[in-house]
Amino acid sequence: MSELLAKPAGAVSVTLPAHRLPNSLVWLMALTCGLVVANIYYNQPLLADIGRTFHLSDSNASLVATATQVGYTLGMLLVVPLGDMLERKRLLLLMLLGAAACLGLAAFAPSFALLAIASIFIGICSAVPQLLLPMAAHLAPEADRGRIVGRIMSGLLIGILASRTISGYVGAHLGWRAMFEIAAVTMLALLGLLAWRLPEDRPNFTGTYGSLMKSLLTLTSTLPALRRSALVGGLLFAAFSVFWTTLTFFLESPTYRYGSDVAGFFGLVGAMGALAAPLAGKAADTRGPDFALGIGTLLAVGAYAVLGLGGFHLAGLVAGVILLDVGVQAAHISNQTTVFSLVPEARSRLNTVYMTGYFTGGSLGSVAGGVAWTHFGWTGVCVLGAGLSGAAYLVSRFYGRE
Repeated sequence: MSELLAKPAGAVSVTLPAHRLPNSLVWLMALTCGLVVANIYYNQPLLADIGRTFHLSDSNASLVATATQVGYTLGMLLVVPLGDMLERKRLLLLMLLGAAACLGLAAFAPSFALLAIASIFIGICSAVPQLLLPMAAHLAPEADRGRIVGRIMSGLLIGILASRTISGYVGAHLGWRAMFEIAAVTMLALLGLLAWRLPEDRPNFTGTYGSLMKSLLTLTSTLPALRRSALVGGLLFAAFSVFWTTLTFFLESPTYRYGSDVAGFFGLVGAMGALAAPLAGKAADTRGPDFALGIGTLLAVGAYAVLGLGGFHLAGLVAGVILLDVGVQAAHISNQTTVFSLVPEARSRLNTVYMTGYFTGGSLGSVAGGVAWTHFGWTGVCVLGAGLSGAAYLVSRFYGRE
């Protein structure tokens, strides 16, 4: 069993570099993660506008967000493992080119069906951050791994949350299609920057794609810490998606009567949660990832208590957003620190397993959030989010522990 965990089928042992990752490269990776992951979330503050364009209900319009997250999950499952097999820089550039093309298609989609299909492929091609994070974990010294992963994740998280602010403003003033046009041009500009600056990174896996994918099952079945991290991450991201998928509908309801620009502003408020990422990484390096994980899951539970009791007042809604984002991101960094420490030779595949679970939860959370809002309103949304967060806490404490 120990040999199986140390060297998954087809892997070759590597010596991790002892040098420190240059700060310029860390920041470039953080910028890349933020800009690319934003593609997945631009549509969330625009859902009501998209629904009006195609004459859809709120619940049906929310399927655009679900389609993008499903695509992202497929990208992580089918494409990200190739980071252990193919030269990563070339793979990253091809994915950016595909993202630009699909964003352009979404911008000019004449029907909702074509927009949904384009959204799936936007998600697939936007899995770039899940190739960059294992690369950074490989290059980083072990003592600084949590801190560096946390710093890059802070860029990714700011991208997730600032994307809502940007798209909400653009949607309110230029229309939702303009946001996809701007995103397509951004991907082309980023492609040029990475082609110039990003170093080549050749992996060590020498097997076939079939053996590469088979090793995902081996890793999952033999590593309880990996399964636990994937379950906790999936539950928490489901809770996170429940909130962000329904926020636009809540803000446009008679309770607030705000537009998409205000919904996008809440992304900027939530970006404060990104400040927790480097701190969580540092805590994982010094006190162990379980410490930050426990705090993160409890903060998410507390956030939904605040949202449920005080969300009908703006101050309560803002406080809940901050607590939710800090909690979810602290737990996410802790999970990734744990996962990247398990089998160094298989970090792309480990990340695939973890992030597939993570975004599967997010996709289901988007669907469940739309249903909860349609049938039970804001109270139903908060009860659902609190239940998912509480389940994440219980799994983190008891699943796979000896």
